[in-house]
Amino acid sequence: MKNYYALVAGLPNIAFDDSKITYTIDAFREELGDQLSTSDKKLIDLFFFKFTNKNLLDYLNNPECSLDARGSMSTEDFAEFIQAAKNEEPYKSQSLPSYFNTFMYGYMEEKQHDSISWEDQLASLYYEYASRCRNEFVSAWFELNLNINNILAAFTCRKYDLDKLQYIVGDNEVAQAIRNSNARDFGLGDMADYLPELQRITEESDLLEREKKIDMFKWNWIEDNIFFHYFSVETIFAYVLKLEMIERWVTLDKKTGEQMFREIVQALKQGSLSSLEDFKRNNNK
Repeated sequence: MKNYYALVAGLPNIAFDDSKITYTIDAFREELGDQLSTSDKKLIDLFFFKFTNKNLLDYLNNPECSLDARGSMSTEDFAEFIQAAKNEEPYKSQSLPSYFNTFMYGYMEEKQHDSISWEDQLASLYYEYASRCRNEFVSAWFELNLNINNILAAFTCRKYDLDKLQYIVGDNEVAQAIRNSNARDFGLGDMADYLPELQRITEESDLLEREKKIDMFKWNWIEDNIFFHYFSVETIFAYVLKLEMIERWVTLDKKTGEQMFREIVQALKQGSLSSLEDFKRNNNK
């Protein structure tokens, strides 16, 4: 295991309530450059795949769209990738995670399982892929996020009497328990000791405040689970996660926040979980 003494020691201190951005996650990624080992760089790349995911979905919807620069594939890359899928040919690229091919084969054959959206199907493949990585901290982070998303979706479905099977993704123990149980705790028992805290968060009436509390929950989890990692890639990965949270809230100015709030409320008034989730995905940058 490689240690990064100088790199970690030189990182500026950051806090959840910081009102200024030290630097963006994209700039931090550039600064890392060749300082990371090949295997450690792949761990950082796992985090950035979520932007490539969104870019792929946006491109499939509109090939003329503007792509998020934090993704790892260009418009030309996507065009070649999709053409290869149409020709049933393998597309090999160092910047392409293997689950992309699995998703595209299903997309081309229009195999949309159990009415689950394409976004959720891609997310499910992403979480499964990332959770299989050999780094315990990174794997646990992705499983935590999968569980949080599924638990929050389950509470929302219960509140608005929606079919939870259309919104639960992945196939880990938590996902299976939620799908198969109508119990008050979704049959999670001791599988998710943070369930009560997530339930309290869902009861927050201020929706922007609720989003911030979810991020604070994740921040605290990072702090608790990174404590015994010193000068390691886990520390760097955790720093990227924290930077993104700060970046998202700092760049969300008051006007944007008010607009976001109005649109979330409108989605809820329409009783549309899919509209709410689509909006959150589009604004969670």
